Amino acid sequence: MRHVDLKLDVTEAARLGEPATIAATVHLPDRIDDGTIVCFGKPGGGYSKGYYTVDLPGAGPGSQAEWHAARGWIFVSVDHLGVGDSSTAHEPARMDLTTLAATAQSAEQQILERLVAGDLASGVGKLSDPLLLGIGQSMGGMMTVIQQGRYHCYDGIGILGYSAVHTHPPVRPGEPPIVAPWLPRDTLLDEPMVVVNGPQVAEAQRVTSHGGDVVDQGPNMAWGFFYDDVDAELVRSDVTDFPTRNGNVPPWASGTLPAAVAMSSLTPGVVAPEAAAVTSPVLVAMGERDVCADPKGEPRAYKSATSVDLFICPRMGHMHNFAGTRELFWNRIETWAAWVAVARAAR
Repeated sequence: MRHVDLKLDVTEAARLGEPATIAATVHLPDRIDDGTIVCFGKPGGGYSKGYYTVDLPGAGPGSQAEWHAARGWIFVSVDHLGVGDSSTAHEPARMDLTTLAATAQSAEQQILERLVAGDLASGVGKLSDPLLLGIGQSMGGMMTVIQQGRYHCYDGIGILGYSAVHTHPPVRPGEPPIVAPWLPRDTLLDEPMVVVNGPQVAEAQRVTSHGGDVVDQGPNMAWGFFYDDVDAELVRSDVTDFPTRNGNVPPWASGTLPAAVAMSSLTPGVVAPEAAAVTSPVLVAMGERDVCADPKGEPRAYKSATSVDLFICPRMGHMHNFAGTRELFWNRIETWAAWVAVARAAR
């Protein structure tokens, strides 16, 4: 097993009038056969492809990318445009759904073409008839829905800790709820923003402010993001001054966000058209404490999907790969992938 780091030119797809690149890390198994699974993983907002490639702190069996590659998968961890090792010197307001989906699609197609041609790396044979999966955690799940709904590029998608109905961060019982601004989908961040739930946001700011200063909501989100078995100091450092983390950005994180996408990600129904257009099997998986307001209502969003599976992992917060139960979570993804392969063969 080995990995290959790539920088893909997506300038044409980005349509920003400036060079643009996507960074990806490809973990390769020892052997590639016909029908090998190729899985593209996208990280959440404030995190990078390191979320999949780094052996994260806590009790667990190494990185998720390595775990799947050891079981014969080709696992591709992808930084969104404007995130991590991808090009980041772009106007944040232009990092919208269309731009992120188009650039990810371009980068992933380039990787597939190289895998099929057998020239991704020395000693890697040609790939034939791969099973294509797309998974994404949090905002990465949002973008996986958008990409699949627009391009129908995967045989199945795993949406991990993101709701196609309403994504909402929970807080510890008894704490003031987080009230995120809801933005219309056509909002441009370089114009005056329309916040459709403005009165609720204003009231929440009044309740949670002290001496006129709005409280940093990062620590308030920690209860839902990390389960109790995650080191408290790690949690504190990861959520304080999020996402820049006071300049101490860990290898699994990103100090930059695609702002236009991140700002709209908590708006109810923001991905509804694409979710309804997905025809492939869907896995909706999340932690016991996560951001899906109504987990058992999720299948309704995927009106055209051939199947929708739901998994709620015990003793896990929203940041799944930090949990002590993360291998159980990865096993559920693997068993679902086997079902996707059976469903494709039956078509």
